[in-house]
Amino acid sequence: MLQLYTHTVCLEHDPGPGHAESPARLRAVLQALDQDRFAMVDRVEAPRATREQLLRVHTAAHIDRILGMTPESGTVRLDEDTLMSPASAEAGLRAAGAVVAAIDAVMKGPASHAFCAVRPPGHHATPDTAMGFCLFNNIAVGAAHAIAVHGLKRVAIADFDVHHGNGTQAIFQHESRVLFISSHQSPLYPGTGSEDERGAGNIINAPLSPGDGSYEFREWWDGALLPRLHAFKPQLVLVSAGFDAHYNDPLADIHLQTEDYAWITERLVALARVHADGRLVSTLEGGYDLSALAASVSAHAGALLSS
Repeated sequence: MLQLYTHTVCLEHDPGPGHAESPARLRAVLQALDQDRFAMVDRVEAPRATREQLLRVHTAAHIDRILGMTPESGTVRLDEDTLMSPASAEAGLRAAGAVVAAIDAVMKGPASHAFCAVRPPGHHATPDTAMGFCLFNNIAVGAAHAIAVHGLKRVAIADFDVHHGNGTQAIFQHESRVLFISSHQSPLYPGTGSEDERGAGNIINAPLSPGDGSYEFREWWDGALLPRLHAFKPQLVLVSAGFDAHYNDPLADIHLQTEDYAWITERLVALARVHADGRLVSTLEGGYDLSALAASVSAHAGALLSS
């Protein structure tokens, strides 16, 4: 069973005209998931993350800044790329809360897989800084919740966004109960993610060179990343699902095909089946060509639904 977590306020977060991380992204995702093949997906309204849940990975000052920066109209700029509109703080709370609720659902059953169709994305947000379109680190909030509330000892985060999840790495680099695995283009924003960044031995980075495609991506995952994940034997698999490594995406230069997202999803589902009683939660990160994003999400969700 696949559950879909989203909220209408995630469509109202609006960084302004011409911004890559636009509401049109989520509209494209939701339209893709409105196909007949997804008719049996259980749709759930995402709750707000609580302050307690956010404090497990973010400083109080960061939370207060995000919640206190809401403009009455227009936008307020947090950095060159990250802006807030009147609905942004609420959307950020719902995006983080979606991952927490999805983890609760797969831990308790009957759903074993969940996809969080939310925005703003999260994996660049550090403990004390919003950046790279991200306000709160949604996947990190969920992982910390799984440890604190469900008592898990081994939580894996697989991140295949084309940009390195620097915030997730910064949050968990000394937390041995979390294994963070990332494939991403390098060099590229945010400039982190080299192979020698290993944290406490729980960080595995796989840099892809500009121009790399399906072969190099699959070689990294089959040859190094998936074996490392299997050796960790995760009790829960979390996925930062960015679709901006697609060859049509305008913000990077990796040439993945839509089918690559079905391929990696099938392998992560198989991993979860072996080690985690099938428990897998995925959340939307990047993806900025609307047609490619819709097709890639459809491939990803289709693999979650059929596996």
